[in-house]
Amino acid sequence: RTLSIKPWRNCDRDIQQHRQHPGLLTTATEQRPPLPQQQQYKSPTMVLRSSFDAFAKPIDSVRERSVSGGFITLLASATAAVLLISQLFIYLQVQTRHSMHLAHSVPSILFNNGGGQTNAAARKLVLNGQYHIPLKLHVTFPHLQCNSLDYAHDGNDSSSGKFEHYHSKPYTFTKRIPTLEEYKTAVGSRVNNSELQKQRREGCTVSGTIHIPRVGGTLSVSVSPDAWRRATSVLAFGMDLTGGGGNTEQVDPFHGRLPNVTHYVHDVTFGAPFPPGTNPLQGAHHVMDNGSGVALANVAVKLVPTTYKRTFHSERETYQASVSRHIVEPATLAAQRSMLLPGLMITYDFTPLAVRHVEKRENVFVFLSSLVGIVGGVFVTVGLVSGCLVNSAQAVAKKMD
Repeated sequence: RTLSIKPWRNCDRDIQQHRQHPGLLTTATEQRPPLPQQQQYKSPTMVLRSSFDAFAKPIDSVRERSVSGGFITLLASATAAVLLISQLFIYLQVQTRHSMHLAHSVPSILFNNGGGQTNAAARKLVLNGQYHIPLKLHVTFPHLQCNSLDYAHDGNDSSSGKFEHYHSKPYTFTKRIPTLEEYKTAVGSRVNNSELQKQRREGCTVSGTIHIPRVGGTLSVSVSPDAWRRATSVLAFGMDLTGGGGNTEQVDPFHGRLPNVTHYVHDVTFGAPFPPGTNPLQGAHHVMDNGSGVALANVAVKLVPTTYKRTFHSERETYQASVSRHIVEPATLAAQRSMLLPGLMITYDFTPLAVRHVEKRENVFVFLSSLVGIVGGVFVTVGLVSGCLVNSAQAVAKKMD
């Protein structure tokens, strides 16, 4: 294309003609067809790449915006937003899955009394704590003094010194006078006065943590054998026949009555607690209301090993407890010729089946795929429906014409 330029001498004439007839003044430049807005050179490589473009851009002058199209777009956007929010809510919810499997076996070297390498391996396992779990105890006897109370684990009692031999500090139990809050909780009183301050010195609290092997066992907190013999001797014969001496507190620690072993269990925990569950051994009040105050609270515990796994957290080995309890009256103990003393006895055992509790969210890639599918599906579906409606309306209008 060439651009024709008029001579300078004809400019005055053209100006006069334009003043008289403004629409008649045209040049060769104005008569040319408009060039595309963006015209650039495309190499063969670019042409080849553009042939794979699946998103062809329509020309702006071809597209037409309408009120109905805007309404349909708003409707599709609102629908997509609602679906996106619901999908996000579903993704944030935690899915819980339970499974059962056989629990890990405890190696027999823990119970082998042989010498040499076996004992060395057993000591190494004990030090690593791989087959041991902590046992936490916190119980208050409001009517028993500490010198009349004894505790034992698997028959190794504190009065004989065997308990301290197997459970040395800092993993052991201690006896002390209960605090005012512990005593008020044990007796069920909410009155804070000087009388309670004096009465709490007649009670005893046993608390502490020991490490036990992952096998069944027995834990007891009861009247000490010496105090029980003296109390029954004074009650039966009116005097101490055990040779306790002339000290009145040692001869008759219960002042002519049988010991009242009513107690309150603040907490008994085996291993790490299971976070979603509750501990049935917490806050248990065993009241001996048979007139004498003498009885045995027998608590049977079944421990279920549970692996607890949360999202973005490491696995935790915990234990769930199934508890059954009953009070054994003194007549039953006497009829069975039982050697058990009044107080609290906890018998525990481990189930051979373990539970795996996993809390997890949906995979993030699945979540993103759902979002993309929702957005694309909504707009495609609304576009198809709107197209069908528009075409149907146009077909009906043509028939009516």
